[in-house]
Amino acid sequence: MDERELIENIAYNVIQGRVEAEDEGIDQGLEGQPGVTELVGQAIEQGVDTRRLVLEGLSEPMEKVGAKYESGEYLIPDMLAAAECVGAAMDLLGPKMLEAGVESKGKFVIATVHGDLHDIGKNIVAIMLKGAGYEVIDMGNNIPTARIVDKIKETNAPFLGLSALLTTTMRVMSEVIASLQENGLRDKVKVLIGGAPTSGKFAAEVGADAYCRDAFQAIDVLKEMARS
Repeated sequence: MDERELIENIAYNVIQGRVEAEDEGIDQGLEGQPGVTELVGQAIEQGVDTRRLVLEGLSEPMEKVGAKYESGEYLIPDMLAAAECVGAAMDLLGPKMLEAGVESKGKFVIATVHGDLHDIGKNIVAIMLKGAGYEVIDMGNNIPTARIVDKIKETNAPFLGLSALLTTTMRVMSEVIASLQENGLRDKVKVLIGGAPTSGKFAAEVGADAYCRDAFQAIDVLKEMARS
């Protein structure tokens, strides 16, 4: 398989949500054919250009997945499956990206706030950001405010993503932002928030830099921030 065909196959299998050969995918009759991990392994062995592999094989197909989700063609499990493909590929490609001198776009700390155990949306965002070239530090869910602030201090990350799925926990986001302010860190970090009960209005109320309804908007917001 030549480089172009390999990348096209990887992209196709990301859209199908097939991490490994045993996975079924959206279309029928794919079980047993190489999945993303097998194909990325082959691409690494063949010395396929890492930048092209990430852009055309992972990032672009995830944009298509996002469009399918927005149109209602894909549901959350379909998007999760595709995101898992990107995550598995990025785990394999991490060392190659360093060798190829692919520069990180910056450290991005992400966490679900204290009291909230939901993390599906956060996990998708984390995987997408990795694929977009950010060094993601995923703290997990139910993370106390002090730990989030300490992590920003420790890493000097210029970006922080906060997630909440409950109206009772989304207020914790304002506590995190206030604590960043108290610790002299607020001006050093861009805060992006997301989750079902949040909104652009709420982001403005708590002093966040941006509200993101999903992973795709988060990447768009970061692109805009990079331009400004």
